[in-house]
Amino acid sequence: MHNFDLIVIGSGPGGQRAATQAAKLRKRVAMCEKQHDVGGVCINTGTIPSKTLREAVIDLSGRRQRTLYGETFRSKRQMRVKDLLFRAHHVMRAERDVVRAQLRRNGITLFEGMARFEGPHDVAVDTGSDLIRLNAPNVVIATGSTPAVPEGLTVDHHTVLTSDDILALPRLPRTMIVVGAGIIGVEYATMFATLGVEVTLLDKRRDLLDMVDREIVDAFTYQARELGVVTRLGEEVAQLETNGDGQALVVMKSGKRLTSDLVLVSAGRQGATDGLGLETAGVVADARGRVHVNANFETDVPGIYAVGDVIGAPSLASTSGEQGRLAACHMFGIEARSIAELYPFGIYAIPEIAWVGSHESDLTMQAIPYETGVARYKEIARGQILGDLHGMLKLIFHLETRRILGVWALGAQATELVHIGQAVMGLGGTLDYFVDGVFNYPTLAECYKVAALDGLNKLRELASAGAVRPGSTIGAKRDQNATPCGATGLGEPSEASVPHR
Repeated sequence: MHNFDLIVIGSGPGGQRAATQAAKLRKRVAMCEKQHDVGGVCINTGTIPSKTLREAVIDLSGRRQRTLYGETFRSKRQMRVKDLLFRAHHVMRAERDVVRAQLRRNGITLFEGMARFEGPHDVAVDTGSDLIRLNAPNVVIATGSTPAVPEGLTVDHHTVLTSDDILALPRLPRTMIVVGAGIIGVEYATMFATLGVEVTLLDKRRDLLDMVDREIVDAFTYQARELGVVTRLGEEVAQLETNGDGQALVVMKSGKRLTSDLVLVSAGRQGATDGLGLETAGVVADARGRVHVNANFETDVPGIYAVGDVIGAPSLASTSGEQGRLAACHMFGIEARSIAELYPFGIYAIPEIAWVGSHESDLTMQAIPYETGVARYKEIARGQILGDLHGMLKLIFHLETRRILGVWALGAQATELVHIGQAVMGLGGTLDYFVDGVFNYPTLAECYKVAALDGLNKLRELASAGAVRPGSTIGAKRDQNATPCGATGLGEPSEASVPHR
């Protein structure tokens, strides 16, 4: 029996942060990982490979250059799966090395093998050749998630795949059907469409990406359609089978039938808790394998914590790491601030979608007065340089105080651009920060200034029409009867307000 202060099951972002935080507190920490490759889903089958693959797709397809050199331009004429995956495997190896070095540096003992509870504080690790027993007063379950496959559908990992199979893709298909238009489904649908694959995206829901601002979704849908993605919403798959020719047949409940070279089942993910022996420890998982925790990420069993995808939403690598850190702090009696409520979301489709803060629909339901300001990449020199003429940035701000309530971005570097808005929102900033601020030129960050000026002009129009509550601060700082310095009537920078091109 090996005794520790903490046993962490899983080596993804949540497990890593829990282990390193405890090690920083000079605790004895054991980490159990069933795979030889550390890093969990994030590094090996999820976040890192999919985002790296996306960059390879954009580079090798010549997408960035097509606006400048024509739609037929390609960086590489003959595309091979090997070309696409080379970069992903390189990055994955580098990230695994970083994790292993971090574990060694912090004195964390790594056990490779399948971990299983033998009691609330006892864990056995099956290495394949030996059974190692561990004991600790604290255990963190950070086992991540696995692809969920709807009942009645069979995945053969050759013609019918899940997202975990992408790195073993045998060939580039001519046609592809993606079952499930959630975040993962949309990301892969647009990636393969960029490569020239004929992609059909199916989902039983009526709305695409219902968690995203409708104006952003409409703009995204247009661009996905331009890529060649055919979207069929309100369609549920009744039957999925393969024939002897290596083709897949998809039969929908509506009676429609589709054939394809490849089917990607992307119907969400479920907690990876099978085989952990949770019942032996007294921990209960729901029908989707997820574990319930309290505000401190502790389960109903004292001393057993769970973090990351295994506890469900938001299922982000960024929040999983924070959950792990906070769980470790709580179990060892260290005070720590909870995760900030203001954190960004990103969808790494082509084009990218990112947001932080409120939705317009939520503000409407809460009866919070608001207005918006929009900037389009085609108005920004950097957008022209990048060849992205369809991107946009949208600011949502309080109608009376001008405080920023939400930021939405679509297009190149959207997942980076959103952090400027996050920082300003976190400090309680208003529209005036962007109106008065000076940004490097040419950069996409200028979108914030253009969007703010657009919003300010809308406020002027409302003030002129008298559509302002008594006591409002709309006109308190600026003369609303005059055009703001550096702004045109369209909410764009004037020629005098930006450097000459």
